[in-house]
Amino acid sequence: MALKFYMTPGSCSTGIHILLETLELPFEAWIVNIPAGDHLRPEYLKINPRGTIPSLVLNDGSALTDFKSIALWLAETYPRGRLLPDDPELAARAIELVDFALIQLHGEGYTRVFTSERYISASGAQPAQALKDDVAAHGREIVSEAFAVLEKRLPAEGYAVGPQFSIADAALFYNEFWAEKIGIVMPPRVAAHYQRVRARPVVRQVLAEEGYRS
Repeated sequence: MALKFYMTPGSCSTGIHILLETLELPFEAWIVNIPAGDHLRPEYLKINPRGTIPSLVLNDGSALTDFKSIALWLAETYPRGRLLPDDPELAARAIELVDFALIQLHGEGYTRVFTSERYISASGAQPAQALKDDVAAHGREIVSEAFAVLEKRLPAEGYAVGPQFSIADAALFYNEFWAEKIGIVMPPRVAAHYQRVRARPVVRQVLAEEGYRS
């Protein structure tokens, strides 16, 4: 049974798509159209009860249903890909950066930008659109502040935790990709990291497959 990868182009699942292609693994890609409500359909909720993406159905039929668990499973199951450094401290720093990307950048920042309606109530004194605009602006501030922290963490050359591409780079990349798309300015080292990862042939391939051009 081939791996089944449930994804939405241009989303956080792009990072997992990059990891799968980096490892050159055979897999079936299933597109989850979130605006159409595919993530809430019973057949998908059987796979991922939270209705989120990405999801990866393994060869035994079980499913992993979040970015971090999928990334770690790929790194540990296919060590030849060196998606985690051999050095324990560098591996720990890679996981720390994955958490930073998923929790601070994505969870605290971009969630407010892309789904600002989650943060407002219908009884607000301001018009709903004004409240959404305020929430989105706050989200952009959180992303910018997180990038400022990341700027101090990233090396001037190489990847996030050394010379080897890792799961941390895949997690950071999709957040940087979003920043470019919505006009959030990245500081120099963050911008350089983004361009370095984007220049990888496999990343260019993934973006093309998802409908984007380098």
